[in-house]
Amino acid sequence: MCTRKCSRVVGVGLWPLALTCTICNLLLCFPDWDTQYVQGGGRLLTPEVLYLGGLVGGGAMILIPAIHIQATSRQACCGNRCGMFLSILFALVGVAGSVYAVSVSALGLVNGPLCQVREDNGSLSTWAQPFRSAHEELSEQSYLFNTSTWDACVNPPGVIRFNVTLFSLVLVAALMELLLCGVQVLNGLFGCLCGTCNKKQDRGPKQSLH
Repeated sequence: MCTRKCSRVVGVGLWPLALTCTICNLLLCFPDWDTQYVQGGGRLLTPEVLYLGGLVGGGAMILIPAIHIQATSRQACCGNRCGMFLSILFALVGVAGSVYAVSVSALGLVNGPLCQVREDNGSLSTWAQPFRSAHEELSEQSYLFNTSTWDACVNPPGVIRFNVTLFSLVLVAALMELLLCGVQVLNGLFGCLCGTCNKKQDRGPKQSLH
């Protein structure tokens, strides 16, 4: 495949993934579809939501590379060796952003949500992450593999299922972003060394002979 065509595929593919990460991160701010949890500086939100892995890492830090990478597919724009070299730098920014999004979403899944559970005496506990101290590592004992515990959090209602679904979407989308940005690093390298299938721009304008 021509390096310019490959850039087009990568650039187009990054847009919906970045949009997915952004939307999921924003939705995570409204557990139970209620705005009360985002008030007061978000102190009732799961800490990993406030790290903005999907909004910053998988969103903004991917959209910027996506714009330039897609531009390298156009003959009249950045579809030359210089444009390909810059696409490597932008793709590395995307790699950093996707790694951040993967790390935050994985941490959000492992640690579990911030919530209140019902104590033995019937009262509600203080706000905490009850599953964070329940395990040292991801294993079969994790709440992720024991759905019978997903109703343990009383407030916000259904927050475990809510967080698991959205953090999982961010994780999958960010992994795909990481793959595409990695492909573009290699594609940009080939574009710098071998050209972009646009010989006129790669070699420069031919001088007329007199």
